[in-house]
Amino acid sequence: MTGLDDPRRSVPRELAPLLRMEVAPVSVSIFEAIEKSIPEYGQFRDNVVDGIRQALVKFVDRIAEPESEPDPHDDIHRKLGAWEFKSGRSLDSLQAAYRIGARVAWRHVCGFAEQRELSLRLMSVLGEAMIAHVDELVSLSVEGYAAAQASAAGTLERKRRKLMELLVGDPSSNWQAVLDAAGAAAWPMPDRLCAVALEPSAAPPDDLPPDVLVNFEDATPYLLVPNPVAVTRWIRRALPGWRAAIGVPVVPAEAPRSLASARRVLALAREKVLPDRPVLDCADHLVELTVLADEFLARQLAERALAPLASLTDRQRTKLAETLLVWLSARGGAPEVAARLQVHPQTVRYRVNQLDELFGDRMHDAEERFTLELALRAHYLLDRD
Repeated sequence: MTGLDDPRRSVPRELAPLLRMEVAPVSVSIFEAIEKSIPEYGQFRDNVVDGIRQALVKFVDRIAEPESEPDPHDDIHRKLGAWEFKSGRSLDSLQAAYRIGARVAWRHVCGFAEQRELSLRLMSVLGEAMIAHVDELVSLSVEGYAAAQASAAGTLERKRRKLMELLVGDPSSNWQAVLDAAGAAAWPMPDRLCAVALEPSAAPPDDLPPDVLVNFEDATPYLLVPNPVAVTRWIRRALPGWRAAIGVPVVPAEAPRSLASARRVLALAREKVLPDRPVLDCADHLVELTVLADEFLARQLAERALAPLASLTDRQRTKLAETLLVWLSARGGAPEVAARLQVHPQTVRYRVNQLDELFGDRMHDAEERFTLELALRAHYLLDRD
């Protein structure tokens, strides 16, 4: 409300000293009415009485000096709004208290006007001035409540960020510090959690479950999801336009492993080793993660185990490697291998004979067969082209 529109300016200044004499008795009447309707305020008598007194004094001061502009940031009514938030309440009770106070004050004004034989027009002006004053007090309390809420949210966010850093750092080195940080962040420590590595392509969402720890500011953003259930399904809804990789579920002390697996899956998807999908789950790619846990060693294994194929032409090498992998994994005869390869069984028998000549007894030794299959899978995963 601008100064020129303020109805308190229309109240004659000479009424201010007379109204000031009414502050003490009106304060008592208002508090008694509030205490009766909102009993919980009785235990905060000093705060409530101070708020009532200041509200009345401010009203009279604005009539006495309409040009004065008190600092709204140093106001008990902003503090009352903040106090309501910190006490875990909504603004409903405080706003009800303002309404009660306005009714009681108006009854006193009516008595005051009758006693001094004020005109109906002047009573109307006083009524408008009171309504404007109560609106201002309510606005200040709403601002105080919102400011306290924002401050608490920012503080909680910082505490949760600190908790995330501890969890994905080396939590086992000081587990008590992690537990203390979880308590400070109001985050119940779950039995299991999973990390979700993210690759952004849109604005961060604002409707994730409240117990999910989020870090969108990191160069490689991620989430920590407690007690993960059906994560794949809600991640698709919550993060449209994002690529996400869901790490393996772990106990909280192993959160770094879950995040590492999720980030590795994202990297493999970028390298076209894994499918290009919006949401990937590590649980579906444990073989690839295991085989490629160390690419250098995987290449060494593939080169050494498959050395007998090295002297062949590319075409021969491709056909025999494909046949060998199916033959090793199928554990069946030529007809089954032929069906998978979509060739004639006699072609399979011919190729297997060639493989027998190249690999000898390794084709029929259990440990060697396992090594060959692992080497072939590594070969196909590493051969990105």
